[in-house]
Amino acid sequence: MHKNLTLLALLLTLLAGCTYTQKVRDGRTAFEVKQYAVAADMLEKEYEKAKSRVEKGKIAFLIGESYKRLNKSDQSIRWYGIAYDNQYGVDALKEYAFALKQAERYEDAMRAFKDLGIEIGSPYEYRREISACEVALGWARLPPEYEVELMAFNSGNSDYAPILYKDNQLVFSSDRTAATGDKVYNWTGNAFSDLFLVDLGSNSISGFDPAINTENNEGTVSFNRNYTEIYFTRCFGGKRDAADFCRIMVSEGSEGSWSAPRSLSFMKEGVNYVHPSLSPDGSTLYFASDDPEGWGGWDIYASERQAGGEWGEPILLSRVVNTQGDEKFPFIDADTLYFASNNHTGMGGLDIFRTFRMANGSWAPPYNLKAPINSGGDDFGFILDYGSPREEGVLQQGYFTSTREDGRGSDDIYRWRKVVPPPAPPVAQQDQPKPEDYKLILEGYVLEKIYENPTDPNSKVLGRKPLPGAQVEALFGRQKETITVGEDAQFRLELQEETDYSFLASKENYLNNAEAFSTKGIGRNPEMPVQTFELEIILERIFLDKEIRLENIYYDFDKWDIRDDAKPTLDELARNLALNPGIRIQLGSHTDCRGATRYNEDLSQKRAQSAVDYLISKGIDPGRLIARGYGESQPEVDCLCTRCTEDEHQQNRRTTFKIIE
Repeated sequence: MHKNLTLLALLLTLLAGCTYTQKVRDGRTAFEVKQYAVAADMLEKEYEKAKSRVEKGKIAFLIGESYKRLNKSDQSIRWYGIAYDNQYGVDALKEYAFALKQAERYEDAMRAFKDLGIEIGSPYEYRREISACEVALGWARLPPEYEVELMAFNSGNSDYAPILYKDNQLVFSSDRTAATGDKVYNWTGNAFSDLFLVDLGSNSISGFDPAINTENNEGTVSFNRNYTEIYFTRCFGGKRDAADFCRIMVSEGSEGSWSAPRSLSFMKEGVNYVHPSLSPDGSTLYFASDDPEGWGGWDIYASERQAGGEWGEPILLSRVVNTQGDEKFPFIDADTLYFASNNHTGMGGLDIFRTFRMANGSWAPPYNLKAPINSGGDDFGFILDYGSPREEGVLQQGYFTSTREDGRGSDDIYRWRKVVPPPAPPVAQQDQPKPEDYKLILEGYVLEKIYENPTDPNSKVLGRKPLPGAQVEALFGRQKETITVGEDAQFRLELQEETDYSFLASKENYLNNAEAFSTKGIGRNPEMPVQTFELEIILERIFLDKEIRLENIYYDFDKWDIRDDAKPTLDELARNLALNPGIRIQLGSHTDCRGATRYNEDLSQKRAQSAVDYLISKGIDPGRLIARGYGESQPEVDCLCTRCTEDEHQQNRRTTFKIIE
C-alpha cells in the first residue's frame, strides 16, 4: 500500500481506534490525535507563552512536525531551525536538513547535513545525502524530458497509486471521507483507505466495489489484461493496530461483480506484502515486501504463475534494483520496470526509477526519471497510459503520485507526458565501451553505532561512524580474501560477474556480523560500463553484563508462548548467536507491577524459558543460554504502581538479553 501504510505495518505498538470526540485542550494533545492544523495554531500560541529555552525548543519541534505532516515545508523549516536554536538537539537539526532537501533548497540542505555530521561525530552518516543534493543541483540544469499536470479529481486527503481501468476510467487509492466505515485511521487522522473509481471524462468519482472495499485499508491495485482478475493490498486489523499485517489479495470478476478476495498462498506470517503489479501477459506478479531475508528495508520480488494457477515462491530481484534502503511501488511494462526508491541517488524522499530486462535476463542499472517527475518530496506509483489519444509531440503519457507542495493534499495524482527531447550529441566510435571496460565495483564500510549515552546500549542511536581496524573475510566460490580496513573503514573489491559473495566482519570487543552481496542478475549496460555498489556492515559493541531490550516481543495475557510477531526478533538474535559462538547470554523477562509478586515471578520465568526454547529450536546450544524471570523486581520506569501510565507499564513489560560471558 501507500508508503505510510506499509511503514506503519511495522509500528506494532500504536493503539487502534483513535477518535476525535475528546476535547482538545492544548497543542500537544491536538498533535497526538493527528489534528495537525489545530496543533500548529495552538502550539504557536503556547510557544509565545513559554518561559524557558528548553520548553520553547520542545514546542517549536512539535510545530515543525505538524507543518511537516501538513506538507508545508517553509513553515516546518522555520520551526525546526527555531527548535535547534532553543537547544532541542540533533533531532531538530536532522529534520531541518531533510526539510530543506524536500523543499529543493539543496545548497542549504548540504550545509545542514554537514553540520549534522559534525554534531553527531560522524561526517560519514550523511555523505550520501550531501552527494544526492549535489546531483540534484546538476539535474536541475538539464532540459526536462516530461511535462506534469495535477489532476482535478484530487481531494485534500491522500489520493495515490493510480491504475488504468476499462471505459476511460482510473482506479486509485484514497483515504477521503467517502471511504468505507466510520473509524479513523490512527496514523493519518482520516478514514481508512479504499479503492475509488474516477471517470476521466467527467471526473465523477465512486467507490470501486463493496466486495473489495472494507473497513480495513485497501490500496495499490493491479488488473489482468481483460479485467477479470484484481490484485490489491489489504492491511488487516490486529490486536494492536489496523495495519499490523499487509497482504496481497486476489479476486475474480465477471459481469460487474467480484468474488470474495483471498490471500496469495506464498506469503509468510509476520511479513508484509504490498504493491502488486501484474505483467501484461499475466504470468509474473511483481510486489514489494519487508521480508527480513531480503537485501534490507523494502525490496521488490517477482512470482511466476504455476501450471495450476497458483503463484510460485517469490524471487528477490537483484542488487542492481534492490538496495539496503526501500524499493517499492513496482510497475511492469513489458520488459521495463518502474519503481520507487529512497536509496538509489535521488532528489528527496522516494524517487521514481526505470530499469529494463536485458537479453540475458538481468536488469539494467536504474535510471532516475529526474524533474519534473521526481521532486524533493515522495514520488511513486508511476504507470503508463497507452489507451488515451496522444497530442502531437508526445511520445508517452501516464500518471504518478507525489507529495510535492503544489498539490491539494498529502498525496496527489498527476498526469505526465514525455515530450520529444532535443537531439543528443553524437557519440564517437572510440568512446563506446570495450568488453574489457565493464567492471562491477563494491565499496564496503564497517561501521559502529553512535549512542547518545556511549555506555548505554539502550540509549538513542544518533547515527553510525566508521570502525577502523576491523577485519573482513570475503568468500566467493572457492576463494577467500581477508581485508583489514584502514582509518576510513572502507574496503573496495572488483567483483566477478554472476557470483554470490558473503562477508564476515569482526573486531575485538565487538560482535561479529555478516552481510551478503550477489552480482547475479546484474547486466552489462553500454551507457554505464562501470557500476559501483555499496555495502555496510554494522558491528555491535559488546556491553558485558548489561541488559539490552529486545523490541517487538509481546505475549498474550496470562500466556508465555512465543507469538508469530515475536519470531523475527528472536530469529535475528539466533543469527547473532550463530555468528558469535564464543558468547553466552541470559534471556530475561520482566513484568509490570500489576498482579501478585509470586505470580509475576512465575509468569516471567515461563516467558524467558519460552524464548530460550525457541532459540534452542533454531540450533543454538542450550549451554549458551540461561532463562531468568525477574517478575516486577527491576522496573525500567520507577513509578507508583497505581499511578503508572499504560506506556510506563508497557516499558516495564519487556524481554531482554545480556552477554554474560
